[in-house]
Amino acid sequence: MYSTAFLAALLAPAAVNAQLNDLAVRAGLKYFGTALGEGSINSDSQYAAILSDKSMFGQLVPENGQKWDATEPSRGQFTYTQGDITANTARRNGQGMRCHTLVWYSQLPNWVNSGSWTRQTLQSVIETHISNVMGHYKGQCYAWDVVNEAINDDGTWRPSPFYNTFQTDYFAIAFNAAKRADPAAKLYYNDYNLEYNQAKTDRAVELVKIVQAAGAPIDGVGLQAHLIVGSTPSRSNLATVLRRFTALGVEVAYTELDIRHSSLPASSSALATQGNDYANVVGSCLDVAGCVGVTVWGFTDKYSWIPQTFPGTGAALIYDSNFNKKPAWTSVSSVLAAKATGNPPVSSSTSTFTTITTPPVTTTTTSARPTSTSSAGGPEQTRWGQCGGNGWTGPTRCQSPWTCQKLNDWYWQCL
Repeated sequence: MYSTAFLAALLAPAAVNAQLNDLAVRAGLKYFGTALGEGSINSDSQYAAILSDKSMFGQLVPENGQKWDATEPSRGQFTYTQGDITANTARRNGQGMRCHTLVWYSQLPNWVNSGSWTRQTLQSVIETHISNVMGHYKGQCYAWDVVNEAINDDGTWRPSPFYNTFQTDYFAIAFNAAKRADPAAKLYYNDYNLEYNQAKTDRAVELVKIVQAAGAPIDGVGLQAHLIVGSTPSRSNLATVLRRFTALGVEVAYTELDIRHSSLPASSSALATQGNDYANVVGSCLDVAGCVGVTVWGFTDKYSWIPQTFPGTGAALIYDSNFNKKPAWTSVSSVLAAKATGNPPVSSSTSTFTTITTPPVTTTTTSARPTSTSSAGGPEQTRWGQCGGNGWTGPTRCQSPWTCQKLNDWYWQCL
């Protein structure tokens, strides 16, 4: 457990004067983000003000607005009213966006769940859904959760209309369709309880290999990190899990972080433990090359999904129900500040994470190709680092053997 003196030392001036996303970028991450609750953003001005502060949250993800039941409630009839809430908020604030989610067993409309499918008909449904939804948000999403929660906790494959029809073949179908729909977006597999490095983690490693063996593109694995206070793995153990995936050549991120108390109200010691647990999660991301960011699944206990799903538990987030910063906020700030020490300050207007500043366009613009790794002189960027893009003024050469590759007009990366 952190002592009071240790936390104070970690905070230092940088933590006092900087918010979480600015600290995360200084510490080498692309973003510190949060899920946006579509039902809260327009009804609670205090919630909206904190969520819209780019220095605090550089990235947003729709909590429910891009799921299948929200985007295609009837076959072939698409609606983006809910998903556009997040997209419009991010664009207005200059924040980035992770997009969530395309192929998932839950929150499916009845016509998908109850359909009598053949491989041919269901493949058409999957490809049509992905093409339309990703097409609507093309150019706006840093990453998409393409396949979500395909594995049971015991490591077996989860039954769903997709698995029941295709077995594991639907993974490649979905990832290939996603690549066609938005070639610039990072494509993720996303799941919970991967953090414990047990049978489910083993199966997720296998899933990545299955997709790769099929010749389909997969760029990342999202660890949801819905954890429990006092039962969160250590920083080093979490880093070990992350490295199992980065060793396969994919990036990783914590995509839905919350750490719930198993009984309420939480004592002061339980709140301190929660803070330590948050610090371990964020710290493990900082420890692993290829861990690109952290997203909390909401930021205030006032609107957390936890109490409704796990009755008697909760208080899982970094702000309490009255929008006061909890010890968890301080711990996250501290661990980011410790990593950021010595790095130049950033402001909410600068970030290595692509942000949405204009509506998506269908025309293609070209950027000057960054200097190749063979150019003489000048600083070199490490693997996973940014090496070019509109407005980029940092290193344009990559350390060997990595090369600078264009992901979109605003972001080139050493891969």
